[in-house]
Amino acid sequence: MFLGTKKFKMFKKNLIYLLLFAVVLINNSYSSEGNATVSIGNENAKVTVKVFSSLTCPHCANFHEKIFHKLKKEFIDTNILRFEHHGFPLDLAALNAEKILRCSNDNEKRLSFLSEIYSKQGTWAVGNDINKINSQLIKMAENYSLNDAKINGCLNNEKIEDEILSSRIDGNKKYSITSTPTILINEKKYEGTHEYEAFKKAINKFL
Repeated sequence: MFLGTKKFKMFKKNLIYLLLFAVVLINNSYSSEGNATVSIGNENAKVTVKVFSSLTCPHCANFHEKIFHKLKKEFIDTNILRFEHHGFPLDLAALNAEKILRCSNDNEKRLSFLSEIYSKQGTWAVGNDINKINSQLIKMAENYSLNDAKINGCLNNEKIEDEILSSRIDGNKKYSITSTPTILINEKKYEGTHEYEAFKKAINKFL
């Protein structure tokens, strides 16, 4: 069963509630290991890059397409850097995409699915019909050993939704996130351009 207008209203209501009562609901310090939807690289790497992004955000897709793949080859695969994707959904479509992304228990498949979500953002993240958007996401997810029953179970799982929204608030509380993507290199915000050479230069300062 797909999420419709009622679910969208519930999402807005839950988000406002969590924002208002973040101090009460969140008692523990932010843990990247527990909140990252996707992570790749040596846990003991000298550099950790955290990317807080909304999966419907064009700038987030641009960053991933322009930087991540080169970053993986030069820094991640050589055990120099650890990369973490942290979901920061700004709308219902992004929230649903995060839910489906968490459906897989295979981190490698999550990473591949994340890349496809970004590369095909212009196809699935279009319009206001959430059922149509969900259908597009489900078609993609089926390529990663996920069936309709499991995907729809994740879409309607309130626990997963609460985890994502709580993580969003937790990240905002610690890092004062005002836009996506917000990128941190060893806990320091990256304010440069979304070009690989500029990003590489910023990383090298920590090596």
